[in-house]
Amino acid sequence: MRKHWVIIVMLLSMLMSFAVCFAQDDVIQVEQKGGGLEDVAAKIVGSGFVKLFKEGGFVMWPMLILVIWSLATIIWKIVVLSFAKINVNMLLEKMIPMVEEGNYSEAATVCENARGPVASILHMGLLKADFGVEAVEKAIENAAVLEMAFLEKGMIALATTINLAPMFGFFGTVVGMIRAFKDIAAAGEVEPTIVATGIQIALITTAAGLAVAIPVQFFNNIFVSMIDGLVMDMQKGSEKLIEAMVEKKQAA
Repeated sequence: MRKHWVIIVMLLSMLMSFAVCFAQDDVIQVEQKGGGLEDVAAKIVGSGFVKLFKEGGFVMWPMLILVIWSLATIIWKIVVLSFAKINVNMLLEKMIPMVEEGNYSEAATVCENARGPVASILHMGLLKADFGVEAVEKAIENAAVLEMAFLEKGMIALATTINLAPMFGFFGTVVGMIRAFKDIAAAGEVEPTIVATGIQIALITTAAGLAVAIPVQFFNNIFVSMIDGLVMDMQKGSEKLIEAMVEKKQAA
């Protein structure tokens, strides 16, 4: 878990450093007080980003929406998945002896007071302990399905951003090339200055699409890894509970 946090902090630091360096090349000096949304955005991210955003054209707006959507999802997933991770071995050390002694209600209370999906599925299983091992297994399976649905919530938003951001970028590329050829047709000749605006739009939108998709893909992979770890913890906890119940039944 600590490794995940280190990687996340390092990536955020790199992105912030890049933003600061980029903004220092062209810092807006706001002369009018309350100069509008553009001035506020320039103060936050720097005039360089604001200028690129404007030069990229209308395609930059849907990509901005994707950035806000994915950023909110990433922050939410970090909080949720970090909260869901617990020390499974410590929980099992408290619970398994109670199960072996037949104190199912006390074991269920221990799981109820613990956080995370592992404790939740074990708690649901222990509530059915008096009905036999098969009932416990069924309860755990049903609870695991619900927990998995919650853990995977928000991943569609990240996948959507990863897929759509480059598409919007390529769409902007096509728009820029159309603009370039239109300018050539209007001028009747080919000069670099004539096609510069269209090509600039094409390159800006392509770069913006990749700049959005790449870090979101990174965080998506981190979250998938964290979810896989939680799934393994749920599998381990459920197996230990079933084993303890089976051994107690055989001993009886």
